[in-house]
Amino acid sequence: MSARAQVSVISLQGKKTKSELPLPAVFSAPIRPDIVQSVFTRVNKNKRQAYAVAENAGHQTSAESWGTGRAVARIPRVGGGGTHRSGQAAFGNMCRGGRMFAPTKIWRRWHIKVNHNEKKYATASAIAATALQSVVLARGHRIEKIPEIPLVVSSDLESVKKTKDAVAALKAVGAHKDVIKVIKSKKLRAGKGKLRNRRWTQRKGPLVVYAQDNGLVKAFRNVPGVETANVKSLGLLQLAPGSHLGRFVIWTESAFAALDSVYETTPANIITNTDVSRLINSAEIQSVTRPAGQSTQKRTHVLKKNPLKNKQVALRLNPYAKAFAAKKQTAKKA
Repeated sequence: MSARAQVSVISLQGKKTKSELPLPAVFSAPIRPDIVQSVFTRVNKNKRQAYAVAENAGHQTSAESWGTGRAVARIPRVGGGGTHRSGQAAFGNMCRGGRMFAPTKIWRRWHIKVNHNEKKYATASAIAATALQSVVLARGHRIEKIPEIPLVVSSDLESVKKTKDAVAALKAVGAHKDVIKVIKSKKLRAGKGKLRNRRWTQRKGPLVVYAQDNGLVKAFRNVPGVETANVKSLGLLQLAPGSHLGRFVIWTESAFAALDSVYETTPANIITNTDVSRLINSAEIQSVTRPAGQSTQKRTHVLKKNPLKNKQVALRLNPYAKAFAAKKQTAKKA
């Protein structure tokens, strides 16, 4: 840990404190936009709401085919007279007012399974990308005034309870410029989403990651574009919105220190000696796997013989074979 780069902790007044934290190992994870995009696409499908057309759509008419011999197609036709509708083709997917081809059903496979390790890999990659200034700037975040990246703020931020104090803290650390960008980006949505409770669109702002919520979530929830997340439940949808790496993240001191315990990158050693061939061929292991005085050639020769036909091999494999054969002979004589 001492060999890692040290990250300064910024106070709520925007000044560097004396405390420094080593950069967690997760920030050395490989940056893989291909895996992030693949996992994001699948995870993003897991919050869709099922939709389907009405079950009886296109079939709410008393149409019947006229059959052959009337110089018209055999498609069912609407009965009655006196209107344009009478005699029109119905039901078919090629007909006006007919059903659609293969009507959508609510039992479609909406949710997609994502491999746990793949998801964790993508999340670690997204976290590592948040520490690259060029990637964060390329994503469009305004981080020109922040002291350094990753930005680690004192744990006092977790105890902020008022929105005005939260905004003051953002201004002090130089992150408020990104919030201004969000406010200016608010636009009316194009399309029918305006009718579906998503009338406005706006850009993404900073993501504040905390370890303990002592009022921080309520303080930041009314700041445009700012999102909050617990360090133990970081998700790819927040770390890489739209599958684009480089989200501007503000870490609290305790959350940043907890990253090593959440993302354990050093696996436990299963064996201490990595020279496996030397271990296998050692006298201690070979004495157990190969009885004393029995050569490899002899063992191979024994294994090649069929124990169902060779009594000696059968006795070596199954000591009870002799007693079983004797019992069988006795039963035959009786």
